[in-house]
Amino acid sequence: MRTHQYTPQGIAYERAGRGDGTPIVFIHAGVADRTMWDAQWEALAAEYEVVRLDLRGFGESSRPPGARWSHADDVLSALEHLGVTRCHLVAGSLGAGVATEAALSRPGLAVSLLLCPPGGSLLAESTEDLERFFEAEKNALAARDIDAAVEANIATWVVGRGREPSDVASGVQDHVRRMQRRAFEVTESLGETDEAEFTPPALERLADLTTPVLVLVGGRDLDTTLDSAERICRALPDVRRVDWPDVAHLPSLERPDDFLALLREWVAQGR
Repeated sequence: MRTHQYTPQGIAYERAGRGDGTPIVFIHAGVADRTMWDAQWEALAAEYEVVRLDLRGFGESSRPPGARWSHADDVLSALEHLGVTRCHLVAGSLGAGVATEAALSRPGLAVSLLLCPPGGSLLAESTEDLERFFEAEKNALAARDIDAAVEANIATWVVGRGREPSDVASGVQDHVRRMQRRAFEVTESLGETDEAEFTPPALERLADLTTPVLVLVGGRDLDTTLDSAERICRALPDVRRVDWPDVAHLPSLERPDDFLALLREWVAQGR
């Protein structure tokens, strides 16, 4: 049975492992929750202290905020609650933007950053493929057709460009369907909230990020993601880029064993 606890701010988290090295903290994508790291969790917990959490509005983090809030502040308060002062941050999509904001807000926190892929507040261009997704999801939600909204996310972020659903493992698609549906349910239950923007935006402050960064992107991903990866690699002083041409927006789910190997190699450099 999966077990989780809550921070005083209502953020659900799991903590495991007793490794002597720097802890690894996982932050999920916007179509997911903390279970997106299932395939890597037990193996890494045997080697490191590992933490994964549900951002507010996802998974089990369904408590409305009491006041003005942000995902980055929620992450930082969760790490304070856990006594984590230095860590490797591993984050995908929306979570990658949150992780970058957390690292910028608290210099010295991130020993390294793995953005797999960049997204959220790290996206700069409203590309045609992104606009098509927004329109499809908006129309589905306006019609209160949650199934259609979920499938718009699957087609865009999981199947990706130039592929058919049959090209992606059904287990991956079903996992994301469950996570995305839960996110829609939790978001509706939260109602209107006062989410603070990160100012100045993280993209304008990348030069201040001196920690090593690994950027992992898929060739089947959206143009906006690829554009973000290029911007990040131009701006950062210590960055490495890895491209997997055969995956879309969720490389850790499509190639879980390869992702585990890449992550192990990456964090070992700063263990």
